[in-house]
Amino acid sequence: MSAEQFIKTALNVIDIEKQAITEIVQYINDDFSNACQTIFNCTGRTIVIGMGKSGHIGNKIAATLASTGTPAFFVHPGEASHGDLGMITKDDVVLLISNSGETSEVVNIIPVIKRIGAKTIAMTGNSRSSMAKLSDIHLCIAVTKEACPLGLAPTASTTATLVMGDALAVALLEAREFTADDFALSHPGGALGKRLLLTLNDIMHKEEQVPVIQTGNLIKDALFEISSKGLGMTAIVNEQGVLVGIFTDGDLRRIIEQKLDLHSAKIDDAMTVNCTTANANMLAAEALNIMENKRINGLIVVDEHNKPIGALNMQDLLKAGVL
Repeated sequence: MSAEQFIKTALNVIDIEKQAITEIVQYINDDFSNACQTIFNCTGRTIVIGMGKSGHIGNKIAATLASTGTPAFFVHPGEASHGDLGMITKDDVVLLISNSGETSEVVNIIPVIKRIGAKTIAMTGNSRSSMAKLSDIHLCIAVTKEACPLGLAPTASTTATLVMGDALAVALLEAREFTADDFALSHPGGALGKRLLLTLNDIMHKEEQVPVIQTGNLIKDALFEISSKGLGMTAIVNEQGVLVGIFTDGDLRRIIEQKLDLHSAKIDDAMTVNCTTANANMLAAEALNIMENKRINGLIVVDEHNKPIGALNMQDLLKAGVL
């Protein structure tokens, strides 16, 4: 095939799968609402079961549910028949996935699930299938055709299944008033967790690492403090240790243009007053937003008395994985 033919085929696949998503919009109806309500009211877990490609999609749906506030896990139907049905209790909801609705490995375990007393939701492409009839609720995912030219490989149908699963997960997320902090609790090891859970207290420079000089000192003293602490700035405090201003690398460029004498001019004449500050409990992600919006490269962290207790810059956010 030529490059043009590869591209033409790929675009055709995308068109077919886009159409599949459009087609399942009609199935977002009372059955969908009932499925959401059933899972929302569930005092146990949502167990997702599927075979083959439906199983792969089921794994993803279970993972999405679990990470968005709905306790869920995937059970392989083959393993279910050999002991894993013991994972299911009467308090659970079982989501059964099969495009045909006749997958024997799934159909054969439905009577046992019903006997256990768990609620069942079937997600199939055939509303007259065995799975649809045996389950308490049926979610239709029927599509006109697969993107595979042979009509054999699950393509458009698995896309529709995945989208229906995402629709369930997000609808439940909103119903549970699931927050960004809740999401971060299930993602503490990745960048998401760092962005959402880290506070400035976790990453800021503290104690003697904080660049600070007192009013009345010379600009050259501020430059020495900036150089020794390596944050590109220094806090300026009064005799009581209260923050009154900040002096940064940017301020240095400004005073050079103004031709102030660095050896004789006092920092009081060059510092920026009413500077932006932060508190130690502020989320690192929030601090990043402030720095980006203010177009500044550093922040002084102050206590309740407006005394500097920490400092950080963009490099610190980068090292922490927030940026």
